[in-house]
Amino acid sequence: MSTWIPLWLHKLGSPPTFYRVAGAVRPWAMGLALLCGAIGLYGGLVLAPADYQQGDAYRIIFIHVPSAWMSMFIYAVMGAAAFVALVWRVKLAEVVAMESAPIGAAFTFITLVTGSLWGKPMWGTWWTWDARLTSELVLLFLYLGVIGLYHAFEDRRQGARAAGFLAIIGIINVPIVHWSVTWWNTLHQGSTVNVFGHSKMPWDMLWPLLMVMLATKAYYAASLCRRARTDLLALESGKDWVRQVAETEAGR
Repeated sequence: MSTWIPLWLHKLGSPPTFYRVAGAVRPWAMGLALLCGAIGLYGGLVLAPADYQQGDAYRIIFIHVPSAWMSMFIYAVMGAAAFVALVWRVKLAEVVAMESAPIGAAFTFITLVTGSLWGKPMWGTWWTWDARLTSELVLLFLYLGVIGLYHAFEDRRQGARAAGFLAIIGIINVPIVHWSVTWWNTLHQGSTVNVFGHSKMPWDMLWPLLMVMLATKAYYAASLCRRARTDLLALESGKDWVRQVAETEAGR
């Protein structure tokens, strides 16, 4: 492991180092999330023109699409962290994987709810067993399964390992969610945004969407930093650096 992971990453993997770095990163990440979210939502809900087919009903995409992206992105991060934790027994990777699950589940739930709100006027129904919707629902069940399995064990590290196996197995569903509109004939519209190429969406609609996407990434970073710091204190309780943190906090 040490032959290919940089020294700075080894140091960051140390719980006390990560605790300090995450504490410094969190307020900046949250500030970026609030700023980009406010700009993006104002641009999407106020400045962007109405769609020529869907009218103003399309504006829900400024919540729905970034949430859908994050539901897949966070699961990929969770699966990768779980793999590192299982192979190299890195405690911090376990924490990242397990603390990512509730955040990812929340984004997935928002995706399904906003998708239903969008689907009612577009398709005439709140829900249909469409390939994209069904695979996204499976993604939510996988998140909930990881959370449930993690908390099913008294030994938290044993629970993290068991949940990590499920997270890794569930990775197969992420490309299914992403490519479902291409592989199957679905009601869900195809992709209109291509980050690395030409997008079908006009720029005055695209830039607010990208701003909200950046906001969700920053929010995930801030939320993960907060959750991971709290979890590390519980896992490392009794160690000198945790006592020093407690003494510092008590002295404020």
